[in-house]
Amino acid sequence: MIPAATLRRFRNAAPFWLSLGLVPLAWVGAIFGGWTVLLLPLSGWWLFTLLDALTGLNLENADPQTKTEDLFWYRAITMIWFPVQFVTVFGLIYYVAHSDHLNALEMIVLFFGVGVISGSIGIVYSHELLHQKNRLERRLGDLLLAMVLYSHFRSEHLLVHHIHVATPRDTVTARYNEGFHRFFWRVLRACPKSAWAAEVAMLARLGRGPTNRRNPFWLYAGLQLAMLAIAVVLGGWIGLLLFLWQAFSAVWQLELTNYVEHYGLTREYLGGGKFEHVKPHHSWNAAHRASNWLLINLQRHSDHHYKPDRRFPLLQNYAADAAPQLPFGYPLMASIAMVPPLWRRQMNPRVRAWRKQHYPEIADWQPYKTGDHGTT
Repeated sequence: MIPAATLRRFRNAAPFWLSLGLVPLAWVGAIFGGWTVLLLPLSGWWLFTLLDALTGLNLENADPQTKTEDLFWYRAITMIWFPVQFVTVFGLIYYVAHSDHLNALEMIVLFFGVGVISGSIGIVYSHELLHQKNRLERRLGDLLLAMVLYSHFRSEHLLVHHIHVATPRDTVTARYNEGFHRFFWRVLRACPKSAWAAEVAMLARLGRGPTNRRNPFWLYAGLQLAMLAIAVVLGGWIGLLLFLWQAFSAVWQLELTNYVEHYGLTREYLGGGKFEHVKPHHSWNAAHRASNWLLINLQRHSDHHYKPDRRFPLLQNYAADAAPQLPFGYPLMASIAMVPPLWRRQMNPRVRAWRKQHYPEIADWQPYKTGDHGTT
């Protein structure tokens, strides 16, 4: 008989396993084609928005002192995701490349949806894994990032974003009034360079050069080349193109999330090149229950930046007086972000209210957008 405590822990963690339900939808689209290729992207983007409306907000907080061994079923979904994603992505590449019943448009839509699996889920899970201390979880995170050709995200996120978030030094903190499309191409250009610079600077402090074997960019290159080679072996040039398309789709969805998480929020400049410490009100918070199931509490982003080493089941929700609140969960907010005028109408008044609430003494916000101060 299974102990009652084990069953209770599994029941509590089970909603975070809903992401597995998206995998069969990818195979349905590949096998049957036609309108079924829409099932996966529509489910990832709109089903959980509907579920948010039905399930409401989750304002409860777990005990942050919960022991790691009591989190087994929460950790398990992140640790099994790499083999699940690997078999799904490369299995679909092989199947589609050796079938002739899907036309070009169906393949494009299908592998855009695969980007939901590898981006909206896979990169989010890799983010959780890369924040952990043990080697296995960090390597699983590296493998997930390699499958979307975005391995530098590990260096950029840990060595740049978490240190400089909500300042002009952080590329992925979206500036006030900056549209997503401009943000996206700016991030694609700037983040690999800033990630490389951060790793090189760390090596220099250890007395080592940029080509030293401890530079993780060698690992990144090897893993990404291996993923590309597998795609070519399994699917030829069609397989390579499909792999590149799902990777681009995944990265696009990641950066939509990055855009939403910190839009317009800034830490106060204290002078002398220093900013105030990161606090919960420097990230947007969203308590929407279903999209937090899908994104393993990523929307409790205020607490993640405040306590980066806290595992996802233990992330705390904050009320409006402590952290700014998004009106909807990430899936719907990401859709709104694709239409800049609609986004500004939703979010700019909230940013202005946030400034008035937390920094009424700051009259000129232009330097926080342009980086005219605090960048040395």
